[in-house]
Amino acid sequence: MKYLVTVKSVEDPEIKIKIKPDGTSIETDQVKYVVNPFDEIAVEEALRLRDAAGGGEVVAVTIGRKDAQQQLRTALAMGADRGVHVVCDQPLDPTLVSEALAKVVEGEKPDLVLMGKQAVDDDQGQVGAMLAERLGWGQASFVSKETSLESEDEKAKKPGVSIAGTTLQVVREVDGGMESVTVTLPAILTTDLRLNVPRYASLPGIMKAKKKEVKELKLADVVADPTPKVKILKLEPPAQRKAGIKVADVPTLVTKLKTEAKVL
Repeated sequence: MKYLVTVKSVEDPEIKIKIKPDGTSIETDQVKYVVNPFDEIAVEEALRLRDAAGGGEVVAVTIGRKDAQQQLRTALAMGADRGVHVVCDQPLDPTLVSEALAKVVEGEKPDLVLMGKQAVDDDQGQVGAMLAERLGWGQASFVSKETSLESEDEKAKKPGVSIAGTTLQVVREVDGGMESVTVTLPAILTTDLRLNVPRYASLPGIMKAKKKEVKELKLADVVADPTPKVKILKLEPPAQRKAGIKVADVPTLVTKLKTEAKVL
């Protein structure tokens, strides 16, 4: 069975992001990049599914600038078997990314695509749904329960055997709680925070990752028109919030809520 998992390079969530004076983009000098945390969860789940099945292949794919291959190598160090890098230096939007991924999927022919539910740099969360629509595949989003990710077909436990046409039960988070759904493979899963805890790349894994195959493609090779459909006009930092204060008693609090905050 073959698993294809996305790996997006994003700004480290632990650092403070600065916007350029003209508001066109963020300052990228001295910025540290990491694997999108939701994609790390997707990589971990693909590895667990492969190991539980007794074999198979995990292919990690990223779309982005040349140095995004560092984050792709992180997925390989975690245990992915090989990588695909669609190289581009231009701005991307979900439409372009989903089109590029669809071409990669057509070439790789995976049984299951796993991807983070969203990227922490733009928080759009649209690529999974767009990719499913382009491929005509079923999709389960916000998958959050690991124990339910088991195929009903025993063929899934045999190394190298495709399970296309069989079903997969997953538990996903919805507004009202948890929902159990069944998808027919091939399918797309987008992963949520509580699905698993990603492993750290071991030193032997890091050394092996340097020798693993990474196939490079150009964006123009996989999309018909590389022009983004979405254009960012301006970025602005959020408004500064006033510091909180302490009050002596409840009557003072009520007075301030009425006269200053005007919420009562």
